Amino acid sequence: MEKGHAHHNIEDFDARLTACRVPEPVRTYLSRCAQFHSSPAPGLLIGAFMVDYALELLDASPDEKLFAISETPKCLPDAPQVIAHSTTGNGRLKVLPIGRFALIMNRATDKPTADAVRVFVDQEKIKQFPLIDVWFSNSPEFNKHTMGIALQEQIFSAKRKILSCEQVRVPVTLKEQWKPVTCPICRETVPDYMVVDGKCGACGPMKHYVKI
Repeated sequence: MEKGHAHHNIEDFDARLTACRVPEPVRTYLSRCAQFHSSPAPGLLIGAFMVDYALELLDASPDEKLFAISETPKCLPDAPQVIAHSTTGNGRLKVLPIGRFALIMNRATDKPTADAVRVFVDQEKIKQFPLIDVWFSNSPEFNKHTMGIALQEQIFSAKRKILSCEQVRVPVTLKEQWKPVTCPICRETVPDYMVVDGKCGACGPMKHYVKI
């Protein structure tokens, strides 16, 4: 973790976990997530509690083949990657730029839909914890330099008390056979199902660079 900030110091971080009586396996999850993320960002820490809660609701082990959907691209996606091995690379993590701090998790299935659990930060429950509330609402009252440690401690103390859950059903995208297609503009090869208007996305609506 980053040096030079007290709430990024590994030893102090572990001491706060102990002081706030964070149990295993969440304690290990939190430490691993913070190392992976390069800092113990508040959203990441809450995300670790969310994944642990989802695993319990599914009665699942983190070693099972699990799928996750993060409804925000900020911090939260790293928690299922570290804890449940659900990554964008292995196709088991979908990140939606919606902006809601919520996570959906489900087991693998060969059906067109999967029953899943959705865990989210509850706007009413969060009011019990004023510091988490001002941080979560992006209030100008929150100062990460002077309140970072206290926020961490409040997150560790709150644990799941700021979370709610619901049963949901999600569509499942089954793997299909595909053929390589050469883009007529850049001459690079892409899967046929990713062709847009006869060309690859980068030569069309997903253009993201210019050559120099």
